[in-house]
Amino acid sequence: MASSWKMVPVADLKPGDRVRHRSGTELTVSRIESGFLGRDGMSALIEDTPQRWLKAPVPDDSEIELWVEG
Repeated sequence: MASSWKMVPVADLKPGDRVRHRSGTELTVSRIESGFLGRDGMSALIEDTPQRWLKAPVPDDSEIELWVEG
């Protein structure tokens, strides 16, 4: 199996996953915060590495692209 992007439910994500946000930004998930901006049904994917800090909102019931190593 070759490495590729695969659509998965946001609820299935875990720290360490490499994802591509709908904005096209790729990030490695360090942690996931629920209730983004106090809104039920929204979460924030956070990358916290020495190279960058990034917080990307996602609807909990949506899908996102996950990098799957082959």
